[in-house]
Amino acid sequence: MAGRSMFDLRPGNAICYSGYRENQSPVTRAYPARDQIREDLLILARNWRYLRLYDCSPHAETVLEVIRTEALDFKVMLGLDMAAEMSNPHCPWGAHFSDETLAANRQGNAAEVRRLIELAARYQDVVFSVSVGNEASVEWTDHMVPVDSLVAYVHEVRREVRQPITFCENYVPWTYKLEPLAELLDFIAVHTYPAWEYRSIHDALEYTRQNYYSVVERYPGKPVVITEAGWTTAANGRGIDPHNASEELQARYYEQLIEWTSGAGILTFVFEAFDEPWKGSPDPLDPEKHWGLFNVDRTPKRVMSALYPDLPGS
Repeated sequence: MAGRSMFDLRPGNAICYSGYRENQSPVTRAYPARDQIREDLLILARNWRYLRLYDCSPHAETVLEVIRTEALDFKVMLGLDMAAEMSNPHCPWGAHFSDETLAANRQGNAAEVRRLIELAARYQDVVFSVSVGNEASVEWTDHMVPVDSLVAYVHEVRREVRQPITFCENYVPWTYKLEPLAELLDFIAVHTYPAWEYRSIHDALEYTRQNYYSVVERYPGKPVVITEAGWTTAANGRGIDPHNASEELQARYYEQLIEWTSGAGILTFVFEAFDEPWKGSPDPLDPEKHWGLFNVDRTPKRVMSALYPDLPGS
């Protein structure tokens, strides 16, 4: 794995970025305009060095182009948007697919892998690592991909991509089913969400630490980063109690998380830069929509108000 180390890069703050605004969505392929992406990146460039992207869509391609053209000081983790390659009866909101759909999904995933390889090569100066998927093996996922398929995708990517390779997943699958995949990766990427597991702010950081170190201890010697951790600011009771979601709680968790991970030298991508109204159910208080450190109109929430006093809404 010589030449693939990610730790020769200087440390910096890291954040997940999905730039979809009102009436935009990757599902409908209504992508943000270049000027909107540029606006977002200029906001984020004031506080973050690393960005995580979730797919190789036109949105991601525009992000990479703007970073290069505007000479912004970002390094990007580029991801794959994997569709289900098997049905999953454990998904609470339903994930049963016909054989025809699964076959089409496999073709789509193969094409997405090729786009990842092409963009990673074209933007070697911007893309510092690649991920072969996101939450595609956890028990509740609606886009389950067998571990042996993920392994095959890693082999394909490694043949052509020079950057370090990872896979982004909830902490639980790393502890019991992903060892064949972990062996092939340059580093492991972990997600941890205390609020989704009914933890209060009082034990949230300790729970986050337990999640992280359960993976570290499972793979001694393998670098482990956090690619999602955050706190939602609104909830309708679907998975998260309304009293456990607020801007105050988000700010407190963010402060605790950054203090711990900075002191411990753990690269940590905060989830998420901006609210995502396209996610979840039609209910405007669905917690999926409200993880942003900024509102969908790009005004800062409480957690960012001190850093961005000049932005509207501060």
